[in-house]
Amino acid sequence: MGIVASQSFKNIISTYLGFFIGAINTLFLYTEFLSDEYYGMVGFMLSLAYVIMPLMAFGVHNTIVKFYSSFKTRIALHSFLSLMLFLPLLLIIPLTLITYLSYDTIGDFLSNKNTIIKSYLWHTLIIAVALAYFEVFFAWAKVQMQTVFGNFMKEVFHRVGAMIWLFLLYFQVVDLDQFMLGLVVVYVLRMLVMLINAFTIKLPVIIFKRVNNLRNILKYSFLIIIAGSIATILLDVDKVMLGYYIDIKEIAYYNVAIFIAAVIAVPQRSMHQILMPLSAKYLNEKDFEALDDLYKKSSLNLFIIGGFIFLLIILNINQLYLIIPKEFSGGLFVVFIISITKLYDALLGSNNAILFNSDYYRMVLVMGVILVMLMVILNMFFIPMFGINGAAIATFLAIFIYNTIKLYFVYLKFKILPFSGNTLKIGAFIFINVLIFYFWEFPFNPFINIGMKSLLITGLYVFIIYRFNYSEDISSLIKRHLRLK
Repeated sequence: MGIVASQSFKNIISTYLGFFIGAINTLFLYTEFLSDEYYGMVGFMLSLAYVIMPLMAFGVHNTIVKFYSSFKTRIALHSFLSLMLFLPLLLIIPLTLITYLSYDTIGDFLSNKNTIIKSYLWHTLIIAVALAYFEVFFAWAKVQMQTVFGNFMKEVFHRVGAMIWLFLLYFQVVDLDQFMLGLVVVYVLRMLVMLINAFTIKLPVIIFKRVNNLRNILKYSFLIIIAGSIATILLDVDKVMLGYYIDIKEIAYYNVAIFIAAVIAVPQRSMHQILMPLSAKYLNEKDFEALDDLYKKSSLNLFIIGGFIFLLIILNINQLYLIIPKEFSGGLFVVFIISITKLYDALLGSNNAILFNSDYYRMVLVMGVILVMLMVILNMFFIPMFGINGAAIATFLAIFIYNTIKLYFVYLKFKILPFSGNTLKIGAFIFINVLIFYFWEFPFNPFINIGMKSLLITGLYVFIIYRFNYSEDISSLIKRHLRLK
């Protein structure tokens, strides 16, 4: 876990920095500087861009990671990378043309409930293309085991850019239309910076020669368009469907709740950057013992860290909602149920990395298509009944089913599970903390309450994890940073 721990720790720092900036944007600047309608529009626009991004990327960002280590000669490798650079254009160009020719039809369909959506379709499309090629260039760096700068760009850059544009809007340097355009510029600029970084690490040599194993590569890329979209769709299709069924300003309330819960996923997102190429390497080398060890350690470490963040969120959530505008408190239930979903995600460790880089990736496609259909149906059923709470219920049910099937499938094919005896102990410890601390508050200002309660929980959690040595990696990290003997 050496390279995993080293780069994951740096990635966690940059990811939390991004989430800290994002928290300021999401909880305070967007809520104060934008109307609820436009804040909801920003959430819808970005969610739709993320939903169609895997399609724009043609699955290339996953294909690079899976096949890169299988090429042994310089010519073969350059031919493969050249193909990966241009392959996304096979879908980007026709989809852009379809959008141009059918703009009114698409706009009318999406703006069934909210007419504002039709004005920003081109913004959404350009952001989707920028997201797609950003992931391609990030994958280019990942396979060189260089993830730290890319993760910084992925988590921090666009949030700082959004903050700058929010302040420009507040001080009336730009108007609303210029602000929305500015967000597009931020994502395009982020893609270009990542391009420069990726090509600095490994400069491309464009060679159009026949690529070995081309049929399998194209098949994988084509299928991964759908399979690789599953996680993104499961996370963002709810916001897109909310825009169809309910007032768009409620997406702003939902967006805040989702952002709060998403903090739990930060360690997983950070570790995932290095787990993907390592899992691909072990699978290509058929080193299943190392794969099993990575699976168990990643699960335990992510469950411990994710469980700690889960407690900080759930045990402080009532006080947090006293700080932000009152109308946003309607997302309290969303925070609870999505937080549990994120914790289950963390528990799976490198499960996704194993599936996406194994020969069984086709099953991810099959399972994913079924579950996306299930989620759409669940959203159609629950959103009209319960609004944003219904979207949260649909998301929870779909992801719970999806994760459980993936967990069983990896066990069925590789005979490995991510759990250990310590997993059960950590789960019990988290549950006991919720029972003890949720209904207990300090009688002070919400900011002071959050600070004092967080310190108390942190001290207890760190002491128990270190005292019983549930994870050697985390215990050594605690020892090193607290200078314990």
